Amino acid sequence: MQLLVNVDHIATLRNARGEGYPDPIKAAGVCERAGAAGIVFHLRKDRRHIKTKDVYNLKKEVSGSLDFEMAATNEMLTISKDVDPDLITLVPESREELTTEGGLDMEVVLDDYRKRVFPAIRETDIAISLFVDPNEKDIELAAELGSDAIELHTGTYTNAKSQEEQANELDRLRTGAKLAHDLGMKVNAGHGLNLNNLGQLVETVPHLHDISIGHALVSSALYYGLENTIKKFLDIMENTSATNN
Repeated sequence: MQLLVNVDHIATLRNARGEGYPDPIKAAGVCERAGAAGIVFHLRKDRRHIKTKDVYNLKKEVSGSLDFEMAATNEMLTISKDVDPDLITLVPESREELTTEGGLDMEVVLDDYRKRVFPAIRETDIAISLFVDPNEKDIELAAELGSDAIELHTGTYTNAKSQEEQANELDRLRTGAKLAHDLGMKVNAGHGLNLNNLGQLVETVPHLHDISIGHALVSSALYYGLENTIKKFLDIMENTSATNN
Protein backbone atom coordinates (compact mmCIF):
# COMPACT_ATOMS: atom_id res chain seq x y z
CA MET A 1 0.00 0.00 0.00
CA GLN A 2 1.32 3.43 -0.90
CA LEU A 3 0.34 7.07 -0.54
CA LEU A 4 -0.15 9.25 -3.60
CA VAL A 5 -0.67 12.94 -2.93
CA ASN A 6 -3.06 14.99 -5.03
CA VAL A 7 -1.56 18.47 -5.49
CA ASP A 8 -4.62 20.07 -7.14
CA HIS A 9 -5.37 22.35 -4.22
CA ILE A 10 -1.83 23.62 -3.95
CA ALA A 11 -2.59 24.94 -7.42
CA THR A 12 -5.98 26.24 -6.25
CA LEU A 13 -4.22 28.37 -3.62
CA ARG A 14 -1.69 29.60 -6.18
CA ASN A 15 -4.40 30.56 -8.63
CA ALA A 16 -6.35 32.55 -6.01
CA ARG A 17 -3.84 35.37 -6.28
CA GLY A 18 -2.04 34.57 -9.51
CA GLU A 19 1.33 35.21 -7.90
CA GLY A 20 2.91 31.94 -9.01
CA TYR A 21 3.08 30.44 -5.52
CA PRO A 22 2.66 28.10 -3.79
CA ASP A 23 4.11 25.96 -6.54
CA PRO A 24 2.48 22.51 -6.90
CA ILE A 25 5.63 21.15 -8.50
CA LYS A 26 7.76 22.21 -5.54
CA ALA A 27 5.12 20.79 -3.20
CA ALA A 28 5.26 17.50 -5.08
CA GLY A 29 8.98 17.31 -4.37
CA VAL A 30 8.42 17.89 -0.66
CA CYS A 31 5.78 15.14 -0.63
CA GLU A 32 8.06 12.63 -2.31
CA ARG A 33 11.00 13.42 -0.04
CA ALA A 34 8.70 12.94 2.95
CA GLY A 35 7.81 9.44 1.79
CA ALA A 36 4.89 9.73 -0.64
CA ALA A 37 5.16 7.15 -3.43
CA GLY A 38 3.90 9.53 -6.08
CA ILE A 39 1.69 12.39 -7.15
CA VAL A 40 -1.87 12.71 -8.47
CA PHE A 41 -3.29 15.63 -10.43
CA HIS A 42 -6.58 16.29 -12.21
CA LEU A 43 -6.36 18.44 -15.32
CA ARG A 44 -9.89 19.73 -15.84
CA LYS A 45 -11.35 21.24 -18.96
CA ASP A 46 -11.74 24.61 -17.20
CA ARG A 47 -8.18 24.47 -15.73
CA ARG A 48 -9.57 25.59 -12.37
CA HIS A 49 -6.51 24.38 -10.49
CA ILE A 50 -3.84 22.41 -12.38
CA LYS A 51 -2.78 24.12 -15.62
CA THR A 52 -1.45 22.42 -18.72
CA LYS A 53 2.10 23.61 -18.04
CA ASP A 54 1.91 22.07 -14.55
CA VAL A 55 1.29 18.67 -16.11
CA TYR A 56 4.50 18.79 -18.12
CA ASN A 57 6.49 20.17 -15.19
CA LEU A 58 5.21 17.41 -12.91
CA LYS A 59 6.26 14.83 -15.48
CA LYS A 60 9.79 16.29 -15.42
CA GLU A 61 10.11 16.53 -11.66
CA VAL A 62 8.17 13.61 -10.14
CA SER A 63 10.38 10.59 -9.59
CA GLY A 64 7.68 8.25 -8.27
CA SER A 65 4.32 7.26 -9.69
CA LEU A 66 2.46 9.93 -11.65
CA ASP A 67 -1.33 9.54 -11.83
CA PHE A 68 -3.17 11.71 -14.39
CA GLU A 69 -6.84 12.04 -13.39
CA MET A 70 -8.97 13.14 -16.31
CA ALA A 71 -12.26 13.02 -18.11
CA ALA A 72 -12.14 10.88 -21.24
CA THR A 73 -12.22 13.78 -23.71
CA ASN A 74 -10.20 13.78 -26.90
CA GLU A 75 -8.22 16.76 -25.61
CA MET A 76 -7.21 14.93 -22.44
CA LEU A 77 -6.37 11.75 -24.31
CA THR A 78 -4.03 13.72 -26.55
CA ILE A 79 -2.32 15.49 -23.64
CA SER A 80 -1.99 12.32 -21.58
CA LYS A 81 -0.40 10.42 -24.45
CA ASP A 82 2.09 13.24 -24.90
CA VAL A 83 2.92 13.49 -21.20
CA ASP A 84 3.13 9.71 -20.69
CA PRO A 85 2.25 9.37 -16.98
CA ASP A 86 2.45 6.01 -15.21
CA LEU A 87 -1.30 5.84 -14.74
CA ILE A 88 -4.43 7.44 -16.15
CA THR A 89 -7.43 7.49 -13.83
CA LEU A 90 -10.61 8.15 -15.78
CA VAL A 91 -13.18 10.09 -13.78
CA PRO A 92 -16.58 11.67 -14.41
CA GLU A 93 -16.42 15.44 -14.72
CA SER A 94 -19.08 18.13 -14.55
CA ARG A 95 -18.34 21.83 -14.88
CA GLU A 96 -20.73 22.72 -12.06
CA GLU A 97 -19.27 20.34 -9.45
CA LEU A 98 -16.89 21.55 -6.75
CA THR A 99 -15.06 18.24 -6.85
CA THR A 100 -15.60 14.83 -8.44
CA GLU A 101 -19.00 13.61 -7.26
CA GLY A 102 -19.22 9.83 -7.32
CA GLY A 103 -17.81 7.21 -9.62
CA LEU A 104 -18.32 6.50 -13.29
CA ASP A 105 -21.60 4.99 -14.40
CA MET A 106 -20.01 2.14 -16.27
CA GLU A 107 -23.14 1.15 -18.18
CA VAL A 108 -23.32 4.68 -19.60
CA VAL A 109 -19.66 4.96 -20.63
CA LEU A 110 -19.03 1.33 -21.57
CA ASP A 111 -19.56 1.55 -25.32
CA ASP A 112 -17.57 4.77 -25.75
CA TYR A 113 -14.71 3.51 -23.58
CA ARG A 114 -14.57 0.23 -25.48
CA LYS A 115 -14.56 1.82 -28.95
CA ARG A 116 -12.72 5.13 -28.47
CA VAL A 117 -11.02 5.58 -25.11
CA PHE A 118 -9.32 2.31 -24.28
CA PRO A 119 -7.96 1.75 -27.83
CA ALA A 120 -6.37 5.21 -27.74
CA ILE A 121 -4.67 4.62 -24.40
CA ARG A 122 -3.64 1.08 -25.30
CA GLU A 123 -1.46 2.57 -28.04
CA THR A 124 0.83 3.50 -25.12
CA ASP A 125 2.25 1.70 -22.09
CA ILE A 126 0.17 3.82 -19.68
CA ALA A 127 -1.87 1.82 -17.17
CA ILE A 128 -5.59 2.56 -16.86
CA SER A 129 -7.67 2.94 -13.71
CA LEU A 130 -11.40 3.66 -13.54
CA PHE A 131 -12.89 5.70 -10.69
CA VAL A 132 -15.95 3.76 -9.59
CA ASP A 133 -18.34 3.39 -6.69
CA PRO A 134 -18.14 0.03 -4.89
CA ASN A 135 -20.92 -1.46 -6.98
CA GLU A 136 -20.59 -5.02 -8.23
CA LYS A 137 -21.84 -4.22 -11.74
CA ASP A 138 -19.49 -1.26 -12.24
CA ILE A 139 -16.50 -3.29 -11.07
CA GLU A 140 -17.39 -6.20 -13.31
CA LEU A 141 -17.73 -3.89 -16.32
CA ALA A 142 -14.35 -2.32 -15.52
CA ALA A 143 -12.84 -5.80 -15.63
CA GLU A 144 -14.71 -6.57 -18.86
CA LEU A 145 -13.07 -3.53 -20.46
CA GLY A 146 -9.67 -4.79 -19.36
CA SER A 147 -8.90 -1.99 -16.92
CA ASP A 148 -5.63 -2.45 -15.06
CA ALA A 149 -7.07 -1.00 -11.85
CA ILE A 150 -10.04 0.63 -10.25
CA GLU A 151 -10.06 3.48 -7.78
CA LEU A 152 -12.84 2.97 -5.28
CA HIS A 153 -14.76 6.15 -4.54
CA THR A 154 -14.61 6.53 -0.75
CA GLY A 155 -16.63 9.74 -0.56
CA THR A 156 -19.86 8.08 0.57
CA TYR A 157 -17.94 6.45 3.43
CA THR A 158 -16.23 9.67 4.47
CA ASN A 159 -19.50 11.62 4.37
CA ALA A 160 -21.52 9.04 6.32
CA LYS A 161 -23.69 10.70 8.99
CA SER A 162 -23.96 7.77 11.39
CA GLN A 163 -21.91 4.79 12.49
CA GLU A 164 -24.44 2.50 10.83
CA GLU A 165 -24.06 4.28 7.48
CA GLN A 166 -20.30 4.26 7.84
CA ALA A 167 -20.23 0.54 8.62
CA ASN A 168 -22.44 -0.16 5.63
CA GLU A 169 -20.15 1.78 3.31
CA LEU A 170 -17.05 0.06 4.67
CA ASP A 171 -18.71 -3.28 3.99
CA ARG A 172 -19.46 -2.21 0.41
CA LEU A 173 -15.86 -1.08 -0.05
CA ARG A 174 -14.54 -4.34 1.40
CA THR A 175 -16.73 -6.40 -0.90
CA GLY A 176 -15.85 -4.27 -3.91
CA ALA A 177 -12.12 -4.52 -3.22
CA LYS A 178 -12.27 -8.30 -2.93
CA LEU A 179 -14.21 -8.55 -6.19
CA ALA A 180 -11.82 -6.29 -8.08
CA HIS A 181 -8.83 -8.21 -6.76
CA ASP A 182 -10.39 -11.53 -7.74
CA LEU A 183 -11.01 -10.13 -11.23
CA GLY A 184 -7.32 -9.31 -11.58
CA MET A 185 -7.35 -5.53 -11.09
CA LYS A 186 -5.32 -3.41 -8.69
CA VAL A 187 -7.41 -1.73 -6.05
CA ASN A 188 -6.84 1.96 -5.40
CA ALA A 189 -8.99 4.25 -3.27
CA GLY A 190 -9.61 7.93 -2.74
CA HIS A 191 -11.93 10.86 -2.06
CA GLY A 192 -12.56 12.60 1.23
CA LEU A 193 -9.98 10.65 3.20
CA ASN A 194 -8.38 12.42 6.15
CA LEU A 195 -6.44 11.78 9.34
CA ASN A 196 -9.62 10.78 11.19
CA ASN A 197 -11.17 8.31 8.75
CA LEU A 198 -8.20 6.76 6.93
CA GLY A 199 -7.32 4.26 9.65
CA GLN A 200 -10.67 2.53 9.67
CA LEU A 201 -10.64 2.23 5.88
CA VAL A 202 -7.19 0.66 5.88
CA GLU A 203 -8.12 -1.71 8.70
CA THR A 204 -11.27 -2.87 6.91
CA VAL A 205 -10.68 -2.88 3.16
CA PRO A 206 -8.25 -5.46 1.74
CA HIS A 207 -5.92 -5.38 -1.25
CA LEU A 208 -5.44 -1.59 -1.26
CA HIS A 209 -2.58 -0.48 -3.49
CA ASP A 210 -2.64 3.32 -4.00
CA ILE A 211 -4.38 5.64 -1.55
CA SER A 212 -4.97 9.07 -3.12
CA ILE A 213 -5.38 11.99 -0.73
CA GLY A 214 -5.47 15.67 -1.62
CA HIS A 215 -7.73 18.30 -0.11
CA ALA A 216 -7.62 17.03 3.48
CA LEU A 217 -3.87 16.56 3.31
CA VAL A 218 -3.27 20.07 2.01
CA SER A 219 -5.65 21.46 4.65
CA SER A 220 -3.88 19.60 7.46
CA ALA A 221 -0.55 20.90 6.18
CA LEU A 222 -1.64 24.42 7.15
CA TYR A 223 -1.42 23.30 10.78
CA TYR A 224 1.33 20.68 10.77
CA GLY A 225 3.44 21.52 7.73
CA LEU A 226 3.49 19.49 4.53
CA GLU A 227 6.30 17.11 5.45
CA ASN A 228 4.88 16.35 8.90
CA THR A 229 1.41 15.83 7.44
CA ILE A 230 2.71 13.29 4.93
CA LYS A 231 4.35 11.41 7.79
CA LYS A 232 1.11 11.44 9.81
CA PHE A 233 -0.79 9.83 6.93
CA LEU A 234 2.00 7.31 6.34
CA ASP A 235 2.04 6.39 10.03
CA ILE A 236 -1.66 5.54 9.86
CA MET A 237 -1.17 3.39 6.78
CA GLU A 238 1.86 1.58 8.15
CA ASN A 239 0.39 0.96 11.59
CA THR A 240 -2.89 -0.51 10.35
CA SER A 241 -2.18 -2.14 7.01
CA ALA A 242 -1.03 -5.47 8.43
CA THR A 243 -4.55 -6.42 9.58
CA ASN A 244 -6.47 -5.88 6.36
CA ASN A 245 -5.85 -9.07 4.34
